[in-house]
Amino acid sequence: QIIYLAERICGICSASHPFAFCMAVENATDISVPDRAEYLRVIVAELERIHSHLLWAGVAAHELGFDSVLYLTWRVREKVMDILEYLTGNRVNYAMYMIGGIRRDITDEQIPKVKKALNYYKGLLEKLGNIFLKDPTIRMRTRNVGVLTKEDALKLCAVGPTARASGVKKDVRQDYPYAAYADLDVKAITPDILAGKVVGDVYDRIIVRLLEIKQSVEIIEECLKNMPSGEIMSEPKIPKLLINLKKAVGEGIGRHEAPRGEVFHYVKLDGKETPYTWKARAPTYNNLLAWIPMLVGEQIADIPIVAASTDPCIACTDRVAVIRGNKKNILTKEILHKMCVEKTRRLMK
Repeated sequence: QIIYLAERICGICSASHPFAFCMAVENATDISVPDRAEYLRVIVAELERIHSHLLWAGVAAHELGFDSVLYLTWRVREKVMDILEYLTGNRVNYAMYMIGGIRRDITDEQIPKVKKALNYYKGLLEKLGNIFLKDPTIRMRTRNVGVLTKEDALKLCAVGPTARASGVKKDVRQDYPYAAYADLDVKAITPDILAGKVVGDVYDRIIVRLLEIKQSVEIIEECLKNMPSGEIMSEPKIPKLLINLKKAVGEGIGRHEAPRGEVFHYVKLDGKETPYTWKARAPTYNNLLAWIPMLVGEQIADIPIVAASTDPCIACTDRVAVIRGNKKNILTKEILHKMCVEKTRRLMK
């Protein structure tokens, strides 16, 4: 039941939270996951990273007023969503991760279709780079805007692409390799790889995410090539697994590098039917405070793209207050978006 709930913490990252939760329980109970299942877990997680970063790219383009780019990126995102549905049965909430393994295997017959989709993205990434990184208007709207220095990123404990775009070379897959990542030698991506320098602005956050799409494609290819044969569950008899879990006593943590940054889950088991404690921390919890140094000194019209550049997952922050003396204005999300688009139009004249 908790796996079901964890999957619904975030519909976009619906592999990340159950992945971390299952690892936390496995850590608490000393359950070993079969090697093949470890590779399958990574494949699903990296497919999710591709779709999440493409979703983000469309949102960023929309905030800048380039809805044609929104339509383009969301159209090409459909390919990876189709592959996720093909492998898991669902486009969202994949229900793949289980304590001690994974629910579905990838058959030899399915692999060619997955490889075809990966080749599709290989040919597409250069085009996306030309759109986002070489368009002069997008560059003017994003370069030296919303800067987060490396010092501030470390001080505020930023995570994921937000931190890496500021030059912080931290990635859970690199620093604490888990699942199949221990065999893959994943390296944290920073913008200087492509740009030759680190500014820590919105532009650098675009660079990091585009490069991470390429990295995810390479990781999936390597997993498909080197995936061992064998079982996909440590205990295939689910009733027996549940009986053992209800008797278990211990504490454990699970850490996973989700598309937005590190997801952290903690569980404490006390031998009863339900865990004594379950705590989940999503990456947006860390990255929200980074908005403060990013926004100081920027124009109000830049707020939407600066905020969107961290890829926040917030349902309730729908408006802000601008206070000048005794006068107070309430700016809705729609008004802020309109101001952001109007600034783009002015620069294009």
